[in-house]
Amino acid sequence: MAVEKLRKEETLEMRRRLIGQSCRLFYSDDPVKIVRARGQYLFDENGERYLDCISNVHHVGHCHPSITAAAAAQMDLLNTNARFLHDNIVTYADRLAATLPEKLSEANDLALRLAQQYTQHEDVIVLDHAYHGHLMSLIDISPYKFRKLAGQKEWVHVATLPDTYRGTYGEDHPNPGQAYADTVKDLIEEVHRKGRKISAFFAESMPSVGGQIILPQGYSTKVAEYVRSAGGVFVADEVQTGFGRVGSHFWAFQLHGEGFCPDIVTMGKPMGNGHPLACVATTVEIAAAFAANGVEYFNTFGGNPVSCAIGLALLDVIEKEDLRGNAQRVGAHLKDLLTKIQTRHQVIGDVRGVGLFVGVELVKDRERKTPATETAALVVKRLKEEDKICVSTDGPWESVVKFKPPMCFSMEDAELVVQCIDRILTDMEASDG
Repeated sequence: MAVEKLRKEETLEMRRRLIGQSCRLFYSDDPVKIVRARGQYLFDENGERYLDCISNVHHVGHCHPSITAAAAAQMDLLNTNARFLHDNIVTYADRLAATLPEKLSEANDLALRLAQQYTQHEDVIVLDHAYHGHLMSLIDISPYKFRKLAGQKEWVHVATLPDTYRGTYGEDHPNPGQAYADTVKDLIEEVHRKGRKISAFFAESMPSVGGQIILPQGYSTKVAEYVRSAGGVFVADEVQTGFGRVGSHFWAFQLHGEGFCPDIVTMGKPMGNGHPLACVATTVEIAAAFAANGVEYFNTFGGNPVSCAIGLALLDVIEKEDLRGNAQRVGAHLKDLLTKIQTRHQVIGDVRGVGLFVGVELVKDRERKTPATETAALVVKRLKEEDKICVSTDGPWESVVKFKPPMCFSMEDAELVVQCIDRILTDMEASDG
């Protein structure tokens, strides 16, 4: 039965009355009511079109016809308990394995359990400002969350975020990757002095909540060496960055060279194009150790035929539409345009990114790098109100304007966004002057 269409004001009143206030809306002062979407565009109840620069979950574009057709066809045929034998789950696992640099078997909560079972250690190292999910176990390893809640657990250890813009070791350092990796080595030694053992180093391949950070070359390789020497495993969280977002590679961790491969890779969000789908890939040895505990791992609809059909369709779209190539070309163009306007606006402290994962850090003073939080919020607000462009902020001070659009984002989209940012910053500078 269709839900009767409500006026925006009615929808907002009902949401405030019926939905918990911790479930925040974008643009909470004046929310956008979206009723349909296609590709990189959102449409409100009045038919007004918005350019979507933030919905990385809808990886190949909103409501992609190939994805919806695959979902509908499989839903019409079968969707059942994953304990029945079915082709889709094994076909999808085989397709995913082909994208990884070495053969791996079979999101973040399971990875944590795998690491602790395999190593028989408990302690975890995470990066500062990290966010890995909202389950209790994942809040415990997410400084972004636990610092606002119960605080840091004894078995969780926070490593320095390897930020070459704001951190101790900048781009002018001869080897920032090694320098930041050595801070992890020092942390491991500190953990050992307490009589504790490391199970895993857990990190996003490119930290998002931390501020769209690009890890320095060599960092992950050296950290993996230190962690494995300590008896732990390296877990790469690709929930934000996987499935070709970086353009040049299918996975962001591959930016660190062909010789580097994590022990566990987690993925989610983009793999279902908005449909809830997640996966953990690991080695045969780690999977076997997990099975050896004698406790069955079971998830009633995990790997169900419909979800796997959607996942397979998404992989096809990425290949057929050359979305990795598009991410590389358009992302480079977007970054280049942003770098050009940086020369005209002192408030732009840094432009960084790879593929369609780009951040613009705004500062009040380039020398002191004082976060321009209010300016970033105003840019987001004006882009939405004046230009119907949806962006958002991230970083420890919410001073980084971030871009993680659907992978069908175009050259024209990039040019439009940068022109509008340029105009808004010029206008703000004139007002201040």
